[in-house]
Amino acid sequence: MSQKKEKRLAHLFDATQCVGCSACVVACAQVNYPDLLEGENSGWAWLPANIRKATVERARRPVQILVQCQQCEDAPCVKVCPFGANVVDPETGMVKTDPDRCVGCGYCVTACPYDVRWMHPKTGLPVKCMGEGCEELVRNGELPACVSVCPVHARSFGDINDENSEISRRIASSRCEKILPQKGTKPNFFVVVSK
Repeated sequence: MSQKKEKRLAHLFDATQCVGCSACVVACAQVNYPDLLEGENSGWAWLPANIRKATVERARRPVQILVQCQQCEDAPCVKVCPFGANVVDPETGMVKTDPDRCVGCGYCVTACPYDVRWMHPKTGLPVKCMGEGCEELVRNGELPACVSVCPVHARSFGDINDENSEISRRIASSRCEKILPQKGTKPNFFVVVSK
């Protein structure tokens, strides 16, 4: 009898297809932080969303990409939390924060080498992708908000341990890179850089 393989949920961002419309950012804010839509994520001067703009040097020219939680297998935010509030979910491989154990110290925000965690201005607790709204969507078998609204299909999400999943097929048929692989975090966020 064969043992069922664990899920390993991941995001894919296709930098070759993104047109910079920010629909994913708006959808993230609407689904996860509707109570904050009149403000902005002050740390990023951006909508209150779990996606931020980043500029990387590529072939000696700056390229803008959209970055979010990398869902690291060896997550610094998990290691640094003194209260065990950050964990890697054994069923999905996603990094989660337990608000009942979190005291809002912000160590996880500081420890993230991708600068994709931020403090919720009302609760004082750290937040990240996946927000509660997107977690509910995924639990119900739907795609995260950022993936479902992308008009050019520049995003994908799914189980990379399933070789037949859309995300696995896209990774296999493209040249992908991971952000800051030298940090040793084993990120589960793939950036398509060429077909």
